[in-house]
Amino acid sequence: MVRFTVLASGSKGNSTVVTGGRTRILIDAGLSCRELFRRMRAVGEDPETLQGILITHEHADHVNGIVVTARKLGIPVYFTEATHRAWMRWLTPRRQMSYTQWLEKMRQEKAAAPEEGEIAPEEQVEETSVAVATAEDPTPLPTGKQDPVWLPKVEYFAPGEPFSIGDLIVNPFTTPHDAADPCGFVLESEGIRMGYATDLGYMPPNVKQQLKSLNLLLLESNHDPEMLRDGPYPWAVKQRVLSRVGHLSNNSVAEFLKGDYDRSAEVVILAHLSESNNLPELAHLSASQALNTHGQLFANQLLVASQQEPLQSILF
Repeated sequence: MVRFTVLASGSKGNSTVVTGGRTRILIDAGLSCRELFRRMRAVGEDPETLQGILITHEHADHVNGIVVTARKLGIPVYFTEATHRAWMRWLTPRRQMSYTQWLEKMRQEKAAAPEEGEIAPEEQVEETSVAVATAEDPTPLPTGKQDPVWLPKVEYFAPGEPFSIGDLIVNPFTTPHDAADPCGFVLESEGIRMGYATDLGYMPPNVKQQLKSLNLLLLESNHDPEMLRDGPYPWAVKQRVLSRVGHLSNNSVAEFLKGDYDRSAEVVILAHLSESNNLPELAHLSASQALNTHGQLFANQLLVASQQEPLQSILF
């Protein structure tokens, strides 16, 4: 059996359950562990059977729940190496030092240093080291499970290099977004191919090529351009969303569906809608009109994923 269930999609948290054969994984874990489990149980998915978490990129709405979820279940998290490093930098508290603090630190080190030609006693060196460390960072370094980025197991993958998680074959591909190493995926099991592409500023050739010969396509339809321009976001944020490393608009999705898409999917899911700059009705209308230019509403189902509740499970 192959099953695809969007638990949440939007700027407040993203997560999807994919089941292929005897393997069940999460794509992203942007909700709390408690909420992920609640939503999984609500749609008949057993959280205890999860075998891994596959991460698209390190932004908070895609990773907020991975630490607690992975630790609770003892399962691996799959990242690109660059995404894992970026996530660790984001999650690990960084202590910043003012110029005044730096001057004081230099003064202490100079005072503790021996005069030229003099060797400091071993005890003095140890005391000095402790004093400097304490002045700079009074908190002991975390170890093991105290470490905020500790995970039971980390597995690396690379875009363009397929790999397997149990009965699922994962084909990762690079997407254009303002993250360290963002990826989309084509997942295969039992002859079923499912495409997953969110958080991309435009549709480059490599993404168009990947999203062919699919049974299911989940594609971002983030914003309506007019709503975004007239909306509440600061201008700098609007520019970021509209950029080539931002998010896909309804218009961009419609252009892709009219032109480069091969109309193979039985199910198309519009995802990652902005709550401030889009409406489900607008996204659905734009995509359905694009699909209708080919004489039929493509295949069968055109669905819109929600932030507030899980989407109905898709079975193959």
